Amino acid sequence: MRKFSLYLTALLFLACKDAKDKKHTKTDKKMILQNSFKPVDWAHSTNIYEVNIRQYTQEGTFNAFLNELPRLKDMGVQTLWLMPITPISKAKMKGSLGSYYACSDYMAINPEFGSLDNFKSLVKKAHEAGFKIIIDWVANHTGWDHVWTQQHPDFYIKDSVTNSFKTVKGMEDIIELNYDNPALQTAMIDAMSFWVKECDIDGFRCDLASWVRLDFWKQARSILDTDKPLFWLGEFDELENPEYGNVFDVSYTWKWMHSTQDFYQQKIPLDSLIKLLKRYDDLGDSSMRAWFTSNHDENSWNGTEYEKYGDMARALAVFSCTWNGVPLVYSGQELPNLKRLKFFDKDYIEWSGTNQLAGFYKTLLNLHQNSPALNAGDTSAHTYILKTTEPNSVFAFLRKNGHNEVLVVLNLSATKDLHFDITDSHVSGIYSNVFSGAANDFSSEKSFEMQPWEFIVYQKQ
Repeated sequence: MRKFSLYLTALLFLACKDAKDKKHTKTDKKMILQNSFKPVDWAHSTNIYEVNIRQYTQEGTFNAFLNELPRLKDMGVQTLWLMPITPISKAKMKGSLGSYYACSDYMAINPEFGSLDNFKSLVKKAHEAGFKIIIDWVANHTGWDHVWTQQHPDFYIKDSVTNSFKTVKGMEDIIELNYDNPALQTAMIDAMSFWVKECDIDGFRCDLASWVRLDFWKQARSILDTDKPLFWLGEFDELENPEYGNVFDVSYTWKWMHSTQDFYQQKIPLDSLIKLLKRYDDLGDSSMRAWFTSNHDENSWNGTEYEKYGDMARALAVFSCTWNGVPLVYSGQELPNLKRLKFFDKDYIEWSGTNQLAGFYKTLLNLHQNSPALNAGDTSAHTYILKTTEPNSVFAFLRKNGHNEVLVVLNLSATKDLHFDITDSHVSGIYSNVFSGAANDFSSEKSFEMQPWEFIVYQKQ
């Protein structure tokens, strides 16, 4: 009865909201996007660490991953995103283990990783250590032998040619769900609610979010947030699907990721990246962006960050942790992992016992958490792109929130001994280098000499 009343309340809310939205003109789009669901408070200063349970350890289990929590806590990780934990379909399975994203039951655990009790224990111990836990949710499709294919075949889109379930070209191991069916939407929300109520997770990373109709996500969030205020990360680029920013707290930055690769490999001008950042900025602050240099898809299919960005990889990681948004780090980047991990087979990360970039990420993630200037989606935090005497090579910006300031200077070029000045009046006073601790007084002189792809991050004293 309670579930039905929540569903009815959500429908009434959405009906009123949609009617209100229709009164706005296109010029009011930004305002509409900024009057959406309210993010949980901790979303503004969090970071996200994507966990590939299968490849994280030789065992590839929840229990084995438990041993990594102290290390990740020390590194400054706050939100753990676990790739899909549900069982994988055997029918038309790819590779020896199949795709995590071809689910066979939305309310069960992949036995490869352990049991439901093992997962509950992981969530409990992660919470005790101060982490948040979000799980990957694949709402657009399932595998071929999902329990619904027998129980509710009407939940699926039918292929008019084959008279069978519809697949996506290149993804023959999955079949598409039919969101024109209200019963499917109810069942999907019930399945999501299971993980919130039974396991106390803190949110969802929603796979291919823009492939699923927007009204479903509005219903799902309206209902599920009444059980517990949740964190919602959507896999879509808001430049392409701005309306989805009306529901999700954080979105992807695919356009930025591809453009920075083009910048490094094809030598497109730096100004084109700055113009792109201004387009993201125009989306407003109520929905936030996740910035990253790698994730499970990129690593497996397109290469490690060092294959794509070469010597620029670390400078881009600095950007991801200091620009307006939420830093996203993938399993093994702190090693750093230099190999593409297989997607459908066992191919564990070859931890050496010495994580060369753990200190690098620790500095950046703690800075992001503890500096109000780096708050994501905070209208009190301002970003200033700074003028320099080398605008074709240097990208410098200042993040400011009240008296708190973070200055970032990136030499995005292969030029050695690059001499330049910051000519912008926004920078003044004494700043400390967050990596070395060295202090610089920029009250009068703002001169720099930097090496190829070098980065400097300062915090104002």
